[in-house]
Amino acid sequence: MNLQFASEELQRDRAVVLAAVTDCGWALQFVASEELRRDREVVLAAVKSCGWALQFVASEELRKDREVVLAAVTSCGSVLQLAYEELRREKEVVLAAVKNCGSALQFVAEGLRDDLEVVLAAVTNEGEALSFASEKLRKEKKVVLAAVGSKGWALKYASEELRLDKDVALAAVMQAGAWALQFVASEQLRNEVWRLAWECQCPSASDGREERP
Repeated sequence: MNLQFASEELQRDRAVVLAAVTDCGWALQFVASEELRRDREVVLAAVKSCGWALQFVASEELRKDREVVLAAVTSCGSVLQLAYEELRREKEVVLAAVKNCGSALQFVAEGLRDDLEVVLAAVTNEGEALSFASEKLRKEKKVVLAAVGSKGWALKYASEELRLDKDVALAAVMQAGAWALQFVASEQLRNEVWRLAWECQCPSASDGREERP
């Protein structure tokens, strides 16, 4: 049922509301009863369906509730930006968010942007999340390889040392084609990597395909 066009009586009916938000969590905004927007079961059903429903929860206590927020970010990682600071410092919540949406790393408490497991999960999901990692982890080869394997042009966010690393540069070019070459920090390495890409018969190199951000 589309609650937006339902009668106020139906918008206050718990069974109707629960069915509606289970089907489409966004419908929580159309629930006429504030009491139902504070109802834990209704809220959980809504955020599991659509994480962004968290913004329509009428209870501050539930917006701070770990289970509710965990369900919301598992559904839509970027909702982490709506979470209270203490939950953005909680590793399990953060991991669920970045596994769903790597760029949610930008909303993570600073200390966890230096956590190898969290950052690896983020850049594996979205290579460009490397831009939100700590300076230390942008120097970590394992992290950068995961990032460029997801999005070759994420090489632009790597440390200069790793932009001079042949393995990293080649992985970036194999993923994104010639577009990634501009982020290789040495002209000599750019030439070598492009030659290697051809020799590997990399599809990106051989057909001239470029993936742009």
